[in-house]
Amino acid sequence: MQLYKITTDDTLRETVQHGSNDFHFAYYVDDIWKYDFHYIDWHWHHELEFVTAAKGSVICLIDTEEVILEEGNSLLINSGVMHRFETKDGAIMPNIVFYPSLIAPEGSLIYEKYILPFIESDFTYQMFTPAVSWQNQVLRILCSLYKYLDGSNISELYILQQLAQLWNVLIENIEIPVPSATEKDSFTKHYKIQTMIQFIHDHYQEELTLADIASSAAISKSSALQLFKNGIHLSPVKYLIQYRLSQAALLLRTTKQTISVIAQNTGFQDVSYFCRKFKNFYQMQPGEYRQSKGDSAYFSN
Repeated sequence: MQLYKITTDDTLRETVQHGSNDFHFAYYVDDIWKYDFHYIDWHWHHELEFVTAAKGSVICLIDTEEVILEEGNSLLINSGVMHRFETKDGAIMPNIVFYPSLIAPEGSLIYEKYILPFIESDFTYQMFTPAVSWQNQVLRILCSLYKYLDGSNISELYILQQLAQLWNVLIENIEIPVPSATEKDSFTKHYKIQTMIQFIHDHYQEELTLADIASSAAISKSSALQLFKNGIHLSPVKYLIQYRLSQAALLLRTTKQTISVIAQNTGFQDVSYFCRKFKNFYQMQPGEYRQSKGDSAYFSN
């Protein structure tokens, strides 16, 4: 079975281009069970994203919240919002990802009046269920669009018409939060988390402490703990260990380095400790992992 993973930069921004330079729109049908460990890990992007649980339920971690996307429901994730998708029983998740400026060009009246206030607000996500009339309308549009995109003859004009219709239903039925001091504070927190994550990615091979990580964002250790807990539901040190383990797993899959060398090259000074942590996280020893992944191909979407 082919395994998939998300690819991000040092701030967890997804690096893959969605669509093309002249039409920033992409359609995917993700089988979350095919991702390593059955989750699409933390990431964010400037694009808007509509996702639907077509089969099974999806555990959605969105910014600081956890929501369950039940089968048949959809949600919209705002631009720039950190998120992660998980499943416990398998889930098929069709989704569309597109730049807000695809609906209307930046600087235009439509963009300034109907799009910019939404993407600049502290609005993180919107759930859509059949029980609410206007939300069911969104679900019907999405379902129709997915069926169309599964076909072979695709018209960009038709896609734009459907996106405009989706957006019209959305803005007619939700109240966009007015930018406030709270939003500015949220942006600052998000920036500090990204700064610490980038510091971890740049220095994970070195001996790092909680104090080192907190210092990279000029905050206290307690503040760093709180920001990570609220932002990505992990402590800074636990995130560091998991990142080291993910880099070790990459080396196991792609190199012939010995386990002891890989442990040292990913910041673990003690091989026994590395093997113990690796087994706790991957449910197998490093050697077993290398053998099991020998024929796996990794992609991103």
